[in-house]
Amino acid sequence: MNSTPWRAPLLWRGAQTLARAVVGLVGRLEVTGDVPDALRHGPLVLAANHISPFDPVVLAAACRIRRVAPRIMATGGLFRAPVIGTLMRRAGHIRVDRGTAAVHRSLEVAAEAVAGGSVVVVYLEGRIGLDPGMWPERGKTGAARLAFASGAAVVPVAQWGSHEVLPYRAPKGMVGAVARAVVRRPAIRVHFGAPVPLDDLRSGSPGAARQATDRIIDAITDDLVALRPDEPDRPRHVDPGRPVDDSRAHRRRTG
Repeated sequence: MNSTPWRAPLLWRGAQTLARAVVGLVGRLEVTGDVPDALRHGPLVLAANHISPFDPVVLAAACRIRRVAPRIMATGGLFRAPVIGTLMRRAGHIRVDRGTAAVHRSLEVAAEAVAGGSVVVVYLEGRIGLDPGMWPERGKTGAARLAFASGAAVVPVAQWGSHEVLPYRAPKGMVGAVARAVVRRPAIRVHFGAPVPLDDLRSGSPGAARQATDRIIDAITDDLVALRPDEPDRPRHVDPGRPVDDSRAHRRRTG
């Protein structure tokens, strides 16, 4: 383990401040919940739901408000982009090449980062969710495995409203969607929940990673209920370009 805790580069802290300003232009950001002081600077895993291409900007802004500078596990496509890729690397974010053998290396890098004192953001579903009601899908086990490998706590992060700013197929349709958001200023809500208890699960035990993942998804879903009280079934805002796929629907626990 690296004895020197990771410190967010000035570039990334400045980008978080910019993100807060950008979100303020297109909507009304409401942040509830918090990250415990003992975990604010890591080691910590933030596990979030994913509903829009605008989510990373919203989460960067929300984390700035809560004085957290996380490293984001992001798709490799962003790192291959000419300008954004350079900024992502310099900011310390972690590349994930989904669908390739290198994806396992991404988890190793993330585990090393968390063990070294970083806060790492994981989008648990592995994609922008396609559930018809925009509820969290059945999660990938990467966040649970990351927590097991590093011994870090997992804080669930529920978010709602970013889908009203950027469409699923952005940049297609982006200009009109952003213009409407500037006028309407939708509420964009982020809630940091209580750490998910995973101490009773042992890494390597059959089904442990799946049990942990389901607990985290349940926690995100429970917190999301309070963020969309007037949209308990289907979202009020419907993006015609967003496909629907219920094959990965998460069966929420009962009782």
